[in-house]
Amino acid sequence: MKDRYSFIAVFNVADDGISIEFPDLPGCLPCADNMDEAIKNAREALGLHLWGMEQDGEEIPTPTSITDIHCASNEIPAVIDVFMPPFRDKLNNRFVKKTLSLPAWLADLADKDGVNCSKVFQNALMDYLGVK
Repeated sequence: MKDRYSFIAVFNVADDGISIEFPDLPGCLPCADNMDEAIKNAREALGLHLWGMEQDGEEIPTPTSITDIHCASNEIPAVIDVFMPPFRDKLNNRFVKKTLSLPAWLADLADKDGVNCSKVFQNALMDYLGVK
């Protein structure tokens, strides 16, 4: 199991949007409305697809070289890479304990109000990092 994978995606650009195919990964078929979204969706779909293959114990194929990909005039090949540890952690949804320091008065107010500090910290950290 590797931490980083790169596969060729073929972007099929049509009037009604962009469909994406990974020739080496049958069934990994995201789509999008524009190219920025297509690249983002391709990376996410690639990570999810590879994670599923890892979970099922399937062999990850050797990626085809971009020079061996033949495209139609409305198709664009691109190398999509994915760093797997964040996908694995998010999908495994495992939790780790972190020690956090707060001023006593703030901790007292949070306790009095019944605040779930762990949840508030998770939400704030996801907002700060721009992940959901």
